[in-house]
Amino acid sequence: MCGIIGYIGEQKAYRMIIDGLSKLEYRGYDSAGVAVSDGKTILTEKVKGRLQNLCDKLDDEKHKNAESPLFVGTAGIGHTRWATHGAPSDINSHPHTSGDVTLVHNGIIENYAAIRQSMTDVGRTFLSDTDTESVSQLMDYHYQSMKHEPDRIRAAVNAISLTVSHLRGSYALAILFADIPDALFAVRRDSPLIVGLGEGENYIASDIPAILGHTRRYYLLEENEIAIVRRDSVEVVNEELTPIEKPVMTADWNVDAAEKGGYPHFMLKEIHEQPSTLNATIQPRLAAGKTEVLREELGNTADVERLLIIGCGSATHAGMVGKIAIEKLARIPVETHIASEFRYSDPIFRAGDVAVIISQSGETADTLAALRLAKANNIPVWAIVNVVGSSIAREADRVIYTWCGPEIAVATTKAYTAQIAALYLVALRLALDKNRLTDARLDELVAELNALPACVENLLADTTPLLDVAKRYLAGVQDLFYIGRGRDYATCCEGSLKLKEITYMHSEAYAAGELKHGAISLITPGMPVIAIITDRDLAEKSISNVKECKARGAHVLLVCREDMEFDPDVCDEVIRIPNAADLFLPVATIVPLQTMAYYAAVEMGCDVDKPRNLAKSVTVE
Repeated sequence: MCGIIGYIGEQKAYRMIIDGLSKLEYRGYDSAGVAVSDGKTILTEKVKGRLQNLCDKLDDEKHKNAESPLFVGTAGIGHTRWATHGAPSDINSHPHTSGDVTLVHNGIIENYAAIRQSMTDVGRTFLSDTDTESVSQLMDYHYQSMKHEPDRIRAAVNAISLTVSHLRGSYALAILFADIPDALFAVRRDSPLIVGLGEGENYIASDIPAILGHTRRYYLLEENEIAIVRRDSVEVVNEELTPIEKPVMTADWNVDAAEKGGYPHFMLKEIHEQPSTLNATIQPRLAAGKTEVLREELGNTADVERLLIIGCGSATHAGMVGKIAIEKLARIPVETHIASEFRYSDPIFRAGDVAVIISQSGETADTLAALRLAKANNIPVWAIVNVVGSSIAREADRVIYTWCGPEIAVATTKAYTAQIAALYLVALRLALDKNRLTDARLDELVAELNALPACVENLLADTTPLLDVAKRYLAGVQDLFYIGRGRDYATCCEGSLKLKEITYMHSEAYAAGELKHGAISLITPGMPVIAIITDRDLAEKSISNVKECKARGAHVLLVCREDMEFDPDVCDEVIRIPNAADLFLPVATIVPLQTMAYYAAVEMGCDVDKPRNLAKSVTVE
């Protein structure tokens, strides 16, 4: 969740760190802090709240003392926090300093209380309520025991190794030692961390966007590898302190992709990027030939008997859409699971199962745990991820990348539709290997998939009507429903989540036929009900459900196909989706729901890209 940045080079570190944190604030915004070494001392500044609060404080401090080590030092670390242990406050903010050790942390230390007690027993005093301070105290304790060691680098690495051997939980750590001014240190387990490789300068970062403006070359740190980062070199060692040769990775993301590009918010930019990201996910796989879709990624799938699709949040909803497509085309059973429940449910596995793990970041803690559970039971794992080289990508047996580029807004849009597109391709691969498709049907499906990006582009050509609807019916209401059947219900789940995430309004997604089994009692005059009806076979029954809502005074917003006709009295507004293939309509149908949620949030003055209490990458349980 939290964002980490480290810099060592020739430039003023605090500037580089603030720049990096500005690209990482989507990982947490409960507090921000920076620690800088000028070769003699380490000075820390940290503050509760958004990064801007830290920038304001630094501006004030610089006005008073521009020659402070904080402003002239060329090595430092920074942090933006999503609070877990300890409420958001100045004292609980990172970096944490204990003796000679200053560090920042992403993750959760499960045994921090025991470590805290052991350090208290030897006379150490704690200042914060965080689990992180137990790490800095323990590391300094080990480091002080090695003062006799003339090689300070070796002493630091030994202290780090000893410390992490005692930790239970997840961590990514960037570390400064007071008497080692020419090096930063990094180590991770179950939390992402990379080392960026520059010219005369190097970096530590949670995510690639933090360093994209400076370098595209980086190392991926594996579990418990320790990086020693100097301005002109990087050395990586394992837990036994043996040097490791690391392959250099190259980020293919465009620098501009991590900028707003003239849009007022990242979310709106990413909504409008969906035609291109869908194209990037679909076209390379179809270009190989219609019968070779995902052959390279998945191999032969003829032996697959059941899929278990596992994800969190929007990835779960993508799985619900994928289930419908896969079962219809390949005629094999598909189960969808919430990762946080699956990992503790004692699932029943059987021969022929494949687990399909979906995660934008590839680092989602619960999803990663579900992957490991599947692998521990000898179940093959396919991953659908966006971030190349992420933990889930590395641990899965097969990987399908969505090629979306960086998604900065906390509320996912383009990654969600790309995940659905990837699942459509999975459906094709399975159907081909199961001999479920005629040549004519395959041609039809390929043509329909090729048409999806243009369909979404048409939807986004003029969003003014959606702005009007959002202002009149959605912004600031107390409660609302999303209702639909079949694939439309899956879209309702995602649409409702989008609105909750960025407006903080209470909304519920309901299978339309279930309303009269209890929830219809909640409908009151003036309550908005967003009804999605795209399935012609279910349209008549769905309209009956709409009328039930209308009869109780609801304001009904109907989302339907372009060519559907209804009695105008059944709804207050109609939002029409360009005609597209039935099976693939959920990709198009979600777009106006994303857009209306965005406009409602803007109208209400919400922080669209950084909604309260949320972070982009959930790397803690």
